[in-house]
Amino acid sequence: MKRNVTIAAITAAVLISGTAAATVAFADDGSDGRTGTTAQQPTTGAERSDDRDDDRDDRDDRSDDARETTRTAGGKATRITLDQAVAAALKSAPGTVTEAGLDDDDDDHDGRTVWELDVYGSDKTWHDVTVDATTGKVLKTREDDDNDDRDRNAPRSSAVSLKQAADAALKTAPGSITSIDLDDDDDDDDRRGNVLRWDVDIAGKDGKHHELHVDAKTGKVTVDRDDDGDDRDDD
Repeated sequence: MKRNVTIAAITAAVLISGTAAATVAFADDGSDGRTGTTAQQPTTGAERSDDRDDDRDDRDDRSDDARETTRTAGGKATRITLDQAVAAALKSAPGTVTEAGLDDDDDDHDGRTVWELDVYGSDKTWHDVTVDATTGKVLKTREDDDNDDRDRNAPRSSAVSLKQAADAALKTAPGSITSIDLDDDDDDDDRRGNVLRWDVDIAGKDGKHHELHVDAKTGKVTVDRDDDGDDRDDD
C-alpha cells in the first residue's frame, strides 16, 4: 500500500512539473497558454487613432500637391502654376513656350488673373495664348500680330528649356515665378555681350521680389544687379 501511495505521489509531481514547464514555454513563445498559438496583442484605441491620423496626413499631402499654388506680383494666390499653364498652352498651340507671365487684372477677361504665354508653334508661327490662372482653361489663342518681325532663331538657339531655367532660378531664390522670358535682345543691357538668356521674376518666400538671369546655353544663374541693390536697400 505504501509503495502504491509513493508511486502515485511521484506521478502527480511529474505531471505538475511537466504542466508548469509547458506553461513557461508558452509564456516564452508569446502564446496564450491555452491553445498553443501565438497570442495577438489587441490594437488599442490610441494606435487606431494614430493610423487614421497617418492616413489623413497622406491624403492632405496628396491634396496639397494637387492644389499647388503660385502668387502674382501683387500677392494674389492662383491655383494654376507655371508648369500647368505651359502644359495648357501647348495643348492649344503645340511648339515652344518662350515667355510666360501672370497678369492679375486682365482687361480682356473681366479683370481675372491669367497667364499670358508666347508660343513659337510647330507651324513656324508665333501664338499668343491666355490661360485662366484659377481654372487652367485656355481663354484665347491667336497668332501674334508681330509675326513678321519676331526672331525665330531664339527658340532653337536655347539649350536650356523654360522648365530648366525656372528650376535653376527657384534654387537660387525660392518662391513663385511670376514671369519668365527668353530674352534675345541685349539693347537693355550693354553688359551682356549678346548672350541669350532667360529673365525670371520671382515673388520670393522671403517677401522680396527677385530678378534673375539664366544663361540660355549654360544654365548659369545670376542676380540682376539693380535687383540686388534693391534687396540691400530693403535690408
